[in-house]
Amino acid sequence: MNDSSRKISSGQPLADLRVVDLSRLVSGNMLTHVLADLGAAVVKVEPPRKGDELRAWQRGGMSTYWLAYSRNKDSVELNLRTEGGMEDLRKLLAGADILVENFRPGTLEKMGLDRTTLQAIRPGLVVVRISGWGQTGQYAGKGGFGSLIEAMSGFAAMNGYSDRPPVLPPFAMADSVAGIYGAALALAAVHRRNAQSNAPLQEIDLSLFEPLFSILGPQAAEFQLTRKTTPRSGSRSPTHAPRNVYRTKDEKWVALSAGMEGTLARLFDGVGYPEGLQDPRFATHEARLANIDALDDIIQGHLAKLTLDEALEFFASRDITAGPVCDIEDLIDHPYVVERELLVEQQAPDGRTVLVHAAPYRIDGERPPIRRCAPTLGQDNERWLNSRPDMAT
Repeated sequence: MNDSSRKISSGQPLADLRVVDLSRLVSGNMLTHVLADLGAAVVKVEPPRKGDELRAWQRGGMSTYWLAYSRNKDSVELNLRTEGGMEDLRKLLAGADILVENFRPGTLEKMGLDRTTLQAIRPGLVVVRISGWGQTGQYAGKGGFGSLIEAMSGFAAMNGYSDRPPVLPPFAMADSVAGIYGAALALAAVHRRNAQSNAPLQEIDLSLFEPLFSILGPQAAEFQLTRKTTPRSGSRSPTHAPRNVYRTKDEKWVALSAGMEGTLARLFDGVGYPEGLQDPRFATHEARLANIDALDDIIQGHLAKLTLDEALEFFASRDITAGPVCDIEDLIDHPYVVERELLVEQQAPDGRTVLVHAAPYRIDGERPPIRRCAPTLGQDNERWLNSRPDMAT
């Protein structure tokens, strides 16, 4: 364990953990973001002058992604193309628990940091190697940006509407899913290392493709059984009905999921069609899926007469699972978000203050704090490079 003088509390359970992050953009930053919020000392190693490319993702002249996902981290500016920079990196690694990188496979070895060397530098080091397609196989050397993975994984093919092109997600989905998986894997490896003496280096091969592929459901099994792919069906579900978004009288939208028969009976009664479950078109799960257009027409016809607030009251009074479709303008002052304290103010390096998401969980009733805002490039060089790594505080 490192930095043993750091306080381990319910809000910072990883305060004795040190992470060296060589990654760039979203996947690695998401992984170390999770660990940093939990108290780990995350040292971001960035190239001179420009730093992590995530800094370039700006709105209104502010590096908003960097601000959100690099809080609670330190920044060290190193030129890893020089021997001096590599020597400094090796010193950092000598006191590290986890190394995170997302170079193309083979790059770490070209840098002189192969498995044997890393084990000699830091016995028991956990190395998380993120790449688009994995460290082995015919795609190992292929570029792996998230959009390619979101397309090839099957996600885009099942997202959108059948009469329109497949739809990619409007955010870095593949990178984010891989990063969250990676945080769990890294901690599992540290747990395993701590449970044994003379633990060897552990290397985690984490592709962007496989985590996203894993969360899309039993696609392979269903195709084997039916020889049919999941169709693009908009907001509808291939597994149950009704499930969709519906327009209200005031041009707002409400989302509804009412696949259970008890819920559906209350819905039919509310829309003035109490005999709905006796209608052969809607009497069974399979029948409802086959006649989804007619079912949606009944629901939409009723909701078109109600405002959003009236629709939400209609559903709440009947214990039907439904809710509004919100954008961020709706959410900033939403009572749920305010009460749960999901947004917190954070100061940017230029002095401006903006809202960012809080840690998305509570431990013993408290959210881990934002201990410091996202660092400027090289802000922590003096702390980490002018002292022995095993003695840094």
